[in-house]
Amino acid sequence: MTTELLFRADAYLQEANATVLGHTPEGGILLDRTVFYPTGGGQPGDSGWMSWDGGQLSIATAVKVEGGHVALVPAEPLAMPPRGTPVLHRLDWVRRHRHMRMHTALHLLSVVIPLPVTGGQIGSERGRLDFDMPEAPADVARLQRALNELVARDLPVTDDWITDEALAANPGLIKTMSVAPPTGQGRVRLVRIGHSAGQIDLQPCGGTHVARTSEVGGVEVTKIEKKGRQNRRVVLTLLD
Repeated sequence: MTTELLFRADAYLQEANATVLGHTPEGGILLDRTVFYPTGGGQPGDSGWMSWDGGQLSIATAVKVEGGHVALVPAEPLAMPPRGTPVLHRLDWVRRHRHMRMHTALHLLSVVIPLPVTGGQIGSERGRLDFDMPEAPADVARLQRALNELVARDLPVTDDWITDEALAANPGLIKTMSVAPPTGQGRVRLVRIGHSAGQIDLQPCGGTHVARTSEVGGVEVTKIEKKGRQNRRVVLTLLD
């Protein structure tokens, strides 16, 4: 049995009941289903809380483990619920939602800077993308205006799925040079911004996103750094 990823169907689901399947040697808790996003693709694992009859724990993060499972890692070395225990687990929603806003903002950044992405990282306050970009943008203010104009357009953010074979036949969908999409399961998730003639972005992504671009809110380009001969790092900050 693998862990059912409830955030795939609903990124806004903040809590859920689940059953403990077991524990990892490192002290993680395996559940049959989870709302917690595990660390991956530049997005941090979710934190939050878990409770059951007779106990509770703070959860520091979530990670992927072998066999298609997600392990919730306790913040402290306290007693864990035994296998078979029904539990309620709940997200630190404020932190998760900021990750969703930033992740969508970085997809928009890849639209206004249409160059190959060589790396990225998402945080609750700041995020960044590294681009294969020999020279920094000459007009940062114009770049920021373009980014916030896309936010203000209130475009829908949706997902779809594509087969491994279809993705291989459309390599232009892949923007990230440093991390290959997770193939081998028969299909890959795509995140779309806009729809029909108004579509502005479509790329493989396993992370969580807001439902519309306006939900990103205010975002500022706070730094552009040189990272090697061909790379420039563009840093974004959420303003609220």
